[in-house]
Amino acid sequence: MSSNETTVPRQHASSGPASPQLPEPSHAERIRTLISLTPVGTLSTISRKYPGFPFGSLMPFALDSAGLPLFLISNMAMHTQNLKAEPRCSLFIGQANADGDPLGAARATLVGLAEPVPTSELPSVREAYLARHENSRYWVDFADFSFFRLQPIDLYYVGGFGVMGWVDAREYEDAVPDPLASAAPGILAHMNADHMDSMILLARSHAAVEATEATMTSVDRLGFTLRLKTNEGMKGVRINFLREVSTPMETRTVLVEMVRQARQ
Repeated sequence: MSSNETTVPRQHASSGPASPQLPEPSHAERIRTLISLTPVGTLSTISRKYPGFPFGSLMPFALDSAGLPLFLISNMAMHTQNLKAEPRCSLFIGQANADGDPLGAARATLVGLAEPVPTSELPSVREAYLARHENSRYWVDFADFSFFRLQPIDLYYVGGFGVMGWVDAREYEDAVPDPLASAAPGILAHMNADHMDSMILLARSHAAVEATEATMTSVDRLGFTLRLKTNEGMKGVRINFLREVSTPMETRTVLVEMVRQARQ
């Protein structure tokens, strides 16, 4: 995906001028990033005991090279029995360790079909699963365990309040995780612990918002979001970097540059 691709969020009725649309990762890229960081979700299958009713299960998963979820499940498990009778299911994943209101955190639902992995693919799937769930090595080769793969037919993303939308399965498979995905928690912790004044300054200079407190809630290759405490209440803003970044060092460099410019 090119760096100038944009995501157009939903517009709500307003009597004022439309806000400028800032470049940011697509919903597909955000789901790929979220799922790359999330090792456990909730799998909902269709109950055999109560036909038509969903049956939810806690489900560890790994990903294949296309970002498709892989499950290692026992034949005795209720969700396995449900899937063998009816492969239609959904997998819900949510942002781990979300700060503040959980309804403001990112989450996604993958709707599709979960079916056994072909024998020819088992060696690579086994390797991918154990790379994410090392403790599964103790039972991965038990005769009553087998690998299933979820093939999404559609996906739904919620990025917080007012940020939501459906994502085509092909668009999801073509997307890649954000390059800052694994480093983002460290960047957020550092900024929130040591640089509140700088974030308040950036909110004033880049978003024209006067804040008394600021918390960085997310960061990606194109920019970051701030939760701001103002005299009018809590506000959220997105601020884009001066240029695309791909490493923590590049992120630090561009943030220092932006703060320097704001002070001038």
